[in-house]
Amino acid sequence: MAHQGNAEHYQALVDMGSNGIRFSISDLSPPTARVMPTIYQDRCGISLYDAQYKSGEKVPIAHSIIQEVLSALLQFKRTCEDFHVRQDRVRVVATEATRNAVNSEDFRQQIQTATGWTVEMLAKEEEGRIGALGVASSFDNIKGLVMDLGGGSIQITWMDSESGQVKISPKGSVSFPYGAAALMRRLGEVGIQGHDSLREEMSVNFERALQDLDIPDSLSKAADAEGGWTLYLSGGGFRGWGYILMSLHPVSPYPIPIINGFRVPESAFLPNLEQHPDPEDTFRISSRRASQVPAIAFLIKALTHSIASISNIHFAQGGIREGLLFSSLPQEVRSQHPLVTATRPWAPPSTASLIRMLGSSISSQRHDPPDPPSALTSPEMLTSVVHLLYAHASLPKDVRAAAALRSTTTGLLGSAHGLSHIDRSILALVLCERWGGDVSPTDDQYLMKMQELAGPQAAWWAKYVGRIAAGVGDIFPAGVVRPGDEGMLKIEAGWAGVEGKPGKAASAIDLKISIGIEGMEGTLEDWLDRMTKVGKRKNWIGGRDGWGINVITHAMTG
Repeated sequence: MAHQGNAEHYQALVDMGSNGIRFSISDLSPPTARVMPTIYQDRCGISLYDAQYKSGEKVPIAHSIIQEVLSALLQFKRTCEDFHVRQDRVRVVATEATRNAVNSEDFRQQIQTATGWTVEMLAKEEEGRIGALGVASSFDNIKGLVMDLGGGSIQITWMDSESGQVKISPKGSVSFPYGAAALMRRLGEVGIQGHDSLREEMSVNFERALQDLDIPDSLSKAADAEGGWTLYLSGGGFRGWGYILMSLHPVSPYPIPIINGFRVPESAFLPNLEQHPDPEDTFRISSRRASQVPAIAFLIKALTHSIASISNIHFAQGGIREGLLFSSLPQEVRSQHPLVTATRPWAPPSTASLIRMLGSSISSQRHDPPDPPSALTSPEMLTSVVHLLYAHASLPKDVRAAAALRSTTTGLLGSAHGLSHIDRSILALVLCERWGGDVSPTDDQYLMKMQELAGPQAAWWAKYVGRIAAGVGDIFPAGVVRPGDEGMLKIEAGWAGVEGKPGKAASAIDLKISIGIEGMEGTLEDWLDRMTKVGKRKNWIGGRDGWGINVITHAMTG
């Protein structure tokens, strides 16, 4: 069934890139505009870059290629009409390949004549700025270097983005003609004997670019403190490399098949540059993208040679399309946290009260090292857990836990833009446990891989919080906390010492719960029993020798 949103807020975009033409319709309706929900998307695999080269010589875009482009655009125009997209909310944007075409003006005129749409040409600097905003939309905050690799060029800039306030170099970005397709052609022209001089040329250009971008001292100091620069990579070439690294990840098979928010340390990024994937065996790697891998590896080597040190690499889905959408949003919308925004449509009536109850189950006392990770205890994560507390209640009991487990990848949040993989994994584990955590054998391996990705400490804490959420959900099954009822449920959590392995003391969570609502005695007893069991060694992540914390429970009185 077609999306049933408000067509007044639909925005249609055509992104005419070097490697393909992308069509999309997004719903920028409140309250989910921050994550820019996509209601339609398609891609036409016409390479406008390749179309301009024949036997090594640059030629005009052929009549047959132009006709293919026009056919695709007219089909999209019909699609926009079917979705009731207003004509003034359709944009056609072109980048390097169209900008530099021999017959660019004639090509764009034919498009306007056939469709009535004017092609907007992005200048080099503007292309880099818009692409950087697309990357900014892909995360809740960014501090580091941003690079967008297309077919014809690569753009480089720095970014400091937090709460929707995006700062990039006042010079915009620096662009070089080292896109994946362009570099493939260049490597073929110079031959193996010319590789060293080309690499030296690229390294010198990259070093000069980093100097010219006037990187703030605050970012440089942050990079030093982190042990190196954080890189945020976007564009088809880099995303393809990300999927290759995903296929080589220690957590295998990798459980989140979404490139946005995927992260690897430098130690996993550079040593795998010699990998040559088989497109039939590697997820999301086409034959064309596989053929570009040597050029992309060549680029990365030259690039990393120019950067003093690298700590982590984040991959982003955001590009020109996302940047154009993000730039159109008001500041108060851009400042919203993507995780909270994406889950808001399912928020229960008494969200604020339920968040306070959930948060009270985690001790405010610092206790190193068993403290839960900040990714789990952040206000944004706890809010999102409450938002989805009842989202799977209507499903058969047999599949609630499994549906909740997969909700962050192929379920409710599969299309949510801007979520990190650690957030997706932790939220999935909490919600799975909220519904009992009992999954069928077909989902059991997936559960273990999500736990492995989150890490044993975060995975155990997710079970603990999930069982707290289950108890809260049982007491308030409609998500409604009546006036005066919030004080009827009291949860207190602290730390206690217990006897551990011979000769060693151990820590335990001291959990106290009381319910002042008549008829809830049995519910409280069952809840306390479940909380005690989550601390038993046999229920730890990895079994008795794995990771977990004892839980001591008490029924409070008075």
